[in-house]
Amino acid sequence: MQRTLAQSLHIEGIGLHSGCKSVLHIKPAPVGTGIVFKRTDLPGAPEVPALYSNVVDTRNCTCLQKGEAVVSTIEHLMAALSVLRIDNALIEVNNREVPIMDGSGLIFYNELRRVGAVEQNVPEKILRILKPVSFDDGKGGSVTLSPADNLSIRFEIDFPSPVVGHQVFDAEITPEIFASRIAPCRTFCEKSQVDYLQSLGLIKGGSLENAVVLDNDKILNPEGFRVPDECVSHKVMDAVGDLYTSGYHILGRLSAIKSGHYHNNELLKKLFSNPSDYELL
Repeated sequence: MQRTLAQSLHIEGIGLHSGCKSVLHIKPAPVGTGIVFKRTDLPGAPEVPALYSNVVDTRNCTCLQKGEAVVSTIEHLMAALSVLRIDNALIEVNNREVPIMDGSGLIFYNELRRVGAVEQNVPEKILRILKPVSFDDGKGGSVTLSPADNLSIRFEIDFPSPVVGHQVFDAEITPEIFASRIAPCRTFCEKSQVDYLQSLGLIKGGSLENAVVLDNDKILNPEGFRVPDECVSHKVMDAVGDLYTSGYHILGRLSAIKSGHYHNNELLKKLFSNPSDYELL
């Protein structure tokens, strides 16, 4: 059955790019609502459903827009909602960014688990992949969804930084795997990338408190990595969150190589362009 939150949830932090305080109120919602963001700071409090068709920017995060309502950096929260099978929620936010928290999905996951969920009286929306669907950017990045009886992901990255290098994640996405191997994993970037983005007026809220920063063969964070292969596991979390913008719980195997938010969104566009590639259960 579809599920929603057992009670409302309050979370606040700062926006990664704006550096401004961002407050979330995640509320229960009726069956069939899906995941909807509501900009309470704008006149009329406009809403934007968290759907791939409303994704307008995939640089550095996944950004939604419908009319005046813009909400970015939704992917970590969406991943937690997906794994905990929260089908319906209204997410009120007073900023154009979901708070980055510690750069991972752990706080979202733990807080959602704490308030719990309740079943509703309509079956949940499940999409089964029937035929392989792929997107390739022609530059070495690719994603493929293939038939499977559950959601599993194989993700491969290869970074020049010697502390990252070649990493592979391959597992079924269960709540247990998500909680232990995926949710704690923080966003990561090279120091040179940080310097460049800050020169553009971005990541004003970025710090070692909410990102892993790499400097050639060094990790600038004193505590180092939280889990082995933290970088590829964070990319898996992004993919789980992005796939949930399909509006469905997907039964399929995602194979990803050097890909990101852009590839995930293009894959969903391609998937829904051909109804023979999937079935709705």
